[in-house]
Amino acid sequence: MEFFDNLPAMDLMRSEKMTFVQLIIPFESAHRAITYLGELGLLQFRDLNADRSPFQRTFVNQVKRCGEMSRKLRFFKDQISKAGLVSSLHSATQPDVELEELEIQLAEHEHELNEMNGNSEKLRQAYNELLEFKMVLQKAGGFLVSGKSPVVVEDRELDENIHSNGDYTDTASLLEKEMRPETMEQSRVRFISGIICKSKVQIFERMLFRATRGNMLFNQAPADEDIVDPVTSEMVEKIVFVVFFSGEQARMKILKICEAFGANCYPVPEDIAKQRQISQEVLSRLSEIETTLDAGYNHRNKALSSIQFHLNKWMSMVRREKAIYDTLNMLNFDVTKKCLVGEGWCPIFAKAKIQEALQRATYDSNSQVGIIFHEMDAPESPPTFFRTNRFTSAFQEIVDAYGVAGYQEANPAVYTVVTFPFLFAVMFGDWGHGICLLLGALVLIAQERKLTGQKLGSFMEMLFGGRYVLLLMSLFSIYCGLIYNEFFSVPFYIFGGSAYKCRDASCSDAHSVGLIKYQDPYPFGVDPRWRGSRSELPFLNSLKMKMSILLGVVQMNLGIILSYFNARFFKSSLDIRFQFVPQMIFLNSLFGYLSLLIVIKWCTGSQADLYHVMIYMFLSPTDDLGENQLFWGQKPLQIILLLLALIAVPWMLFPKPFILKKLHSERFQGRTYQMLGTSEMDIDVDTEPDSARQHHEEFNFSEVFVHQMIHSIEFVLGAVSNTASYLRLWALSLAHSELSTVFYEKVLLLAWGYDNLIVRLVGLAVFAFATAFILLMMETLSAFLHALRLHWVEFQNKFYHGDGYKFRPFSFSLLTEEED
Repeated sequence: MEFFDNLPAMDLMRSEKMTFVQLIIPFESAHRAITYLGELGLLQFRDLNADRSPFQRTFVNQVKRCGEMSRKLRFFKDQISKAGLVSSLHSATQPDVELEELEIQLAEHEHELNEMNGNSEKLRQAYNELLEFKMVLQKAGGFLVSGKSPVVVEDRELDENIHSNGDYTDTASLLEKEMRPETMEQSRVRFISGIICKSKVQIFERMLFRATRGNMLFNQAPADEDIVDPVTSEMVEKIVFVVFFSGEQARMKILKICEAFGANCYPVPEDIAKQRQISQEVLSRLSEIETTLDAGYNHRNKALSSIQFHLNKWMSMVRREKAIYDTLNMLNFDVTKKCLVGEGWCPIFAKAKIQEALQRATYDSNSQVGIIFHEMDAPESPPTFFRTNRFTSAFQEIVDAYGVAGYQEANPAVYTVVTFPFLFAVMFGDWGHGICLLLGALVLIAQERKLTGQKLGSFMEMLFGGRYVLLLMSLFSIYCGLIYNEFFSVPFYIFGGSAYKCRDASCSDAHSVGLIKYQDPYPFGVDPRWRGSRSELPFLNSLKMKMSILLGVVQMNLGIILSYFNARFFKSSLDIRFQFVPQMIFLNSLFGYLSLLIVIKWCTGSQADLYHVMIYMFLSPTDDLGENQLFWGQKPLQIILLLLALIAVPWMLFPKPFILKKLHSERFQGRTYQMLGTSEMDIDVDTEPDSARQHHEEFNFSEVFVHQMIHSIEFVLGAVSNTASYLRLWALSLAHSELSTVFYEKVLLLAWGYDNLIVRLVGLAVFAFATAFILLMMETLSAFLHALRLHWVEFQNKFYHGDGYKFRPFSFSLLTEEED
């Protein structure tokens, strides 16, 4: 075991060693010290004011000021996007400004923009009113010229059909009585003209009809131009209308309805000469306002362009300042109110860098008192920090999605880098499809520098983040595809000739009659002659099913071995003796033995039925194996392995809880006797170990026993179910292969059988579509999710607890725009 202890430490195998530190910072150098630490990004602060609300903290006013500046900057950004200005890729090289100066500048810019927006809105409203008036004059003038005859006809019908009726005075409504013409003045037909949104026209007309009891004539025509809404800056379709009516009461009702529906009414004279004169005045006024509006927009765009030139730098500065004050709010004042006290975690390798940054902060702030930086006892478990690069970060994210590793716990990502893409490829094995995935991965990697800083959609962001995962998945898919000898489901004679030939030299239907072996096996992968033979499916099923079991048993054994290294690292001999050893014995007595039988059967070419061997190993272990015997001494070996598996179950279940109870009682009994000759202070400080100081919980034997029982039952049942779960490698590989075959034979070859170019092109298009969207997208996602499940459940549950929390240092590089 000394060999393993002397091996150099791996960066990814165990998380970085952390230390808990305390900082005592003079008030005058606090801001600069936090700034330098944020640039370094290697210290995670602990919130010492967690019991206080955000409004009770020391620097709440500064945080509010930064929040207000962020609001103004978002307002500028929104105004720039509305104006359609192209965002500048390079920020200004303006000298650094103080926060107070920036606050004054932003307030001035906001006041200026609000004033310009207000003036522009008023001018736009006046312009819209004149534009509407012009369109009403044009359309309503036509209604007035053509509308006189219908009014006369309507009045005549009213007189003939209603007023000639003798019972009219008894049955007419009050509205109709009021509208009855008694004098020439009252009976004169009047009109109201205006303009309304197109979406409200039908309801507006119906409301007018009901309010006037049908005694009105409603004419409408679409406006020639859309009107710009001054608030939303959207184009709105309008309808010009003219309502003919009679009576003062009807006029009042119509005006109220127009006001309720937001319709703008404009007076239109009946005299054509006056209409022309007013139209000319409106047109001249429109041109004046349009000129003023253009000048205002140009001035506003110049102001926005000058803001845009500095916007990115200002936003970054405000974001950093807000983060600094949020961090300062996590610190406490000391008793003298002259220093700030902070606590946090940092990696041990970063201590020198942090001390150097704090010394620079003291020097640059001209402080007479230096910053005190020292280590302390940890009040809690340290955070987990792995140093990853752009290649390993995606694999680490896959593991962290299940749960962050505990401090110094063995990291599955080391093995996931290889095992995850390999298990994916076992299910996806086709070197044609693998080449397609490889091309996609290479395109993403080639565009890496260009796409790194850009905002991508959720799907593209996920794909770009996993570009190196995709690269390894494609390479392993090409490798497994060469083993399966499948290129879009078509086998090729890449590594020489087949080892099989027809049973009869003149036979032409060898795929149905059968094949015989006449030379050495095919050098690499599956012999292409198996394709189309009657034994193709049984052969591939047997091969892939046994291969899945072998891969599953190997990976589960790897997980149990990692649990040994975890126990050895944390110096837990109980876990080695009563967890690792019985688990290895149980798993390999059953499924390790099955894997051995598979390898022996492959090597010897035996016809033994492994199902029968494994079933009767439990039902009748003493029976003679007969033709299913693969090697000498198999029967006594099976009895020994079965007994070992049965012994391993109580070995896992009983000893550990009782030993823990005994150790606990002895330890605390020793402490009670020790208290007789020692002071209370000595016991708390000197004799009590760190683990006891951190965990004062009482030992609950029943809870420990139940937990161990659950863990043992879970492992025993999981050994069976997890091994069966690895059969998904066989099932998905078979499904992928058969789908590829169906698309190739029933689509491409079928279309190619027709002597028609259009049919061939359609068949090629359908084949390409099915390959791209079903085999390359859906099947890739399916295999990815199944490989993910095999790692999370079948592999990681053997050793990985995943109960830690991530190291989140205060770093300016981790700040995002969402934090504004």
